Amino acid sequence: MARPKADLPDPQALRALVQAGEMRVRVTPGARTEGISIIDGAVQVKVRAKPQDGAANTAVTELIAKALGIPKSRCTLLRGATSREKVLAVAI
Repeated sequence: MARPKADLPDPQALRALVQAGEMRVRVTPGARTEGISIIDGAVQVKVRAKPQDGAANTAVTELIAKALGIPKSRCTLLRGATSREKVLAVAI
């Protein structure tokens, strides 16, 4: 059975939340489905990857890059490697 595609918001709405090249996100690792939602101006990211050996962090950066329509190399983790609250550097 194929996995459903990730639920992604409008790229322009997500780009509006990038401030000074940084984006703050709240992550839910080990979720049943992948997706990004914007709730009250906060970005919430759900990924299937477990928080082991940085797998969830990699999945988050890849999903954000895909949602913004930028290469994965232009989205990197700045702070929050072991926290649910993360700060990503985003070069648009």
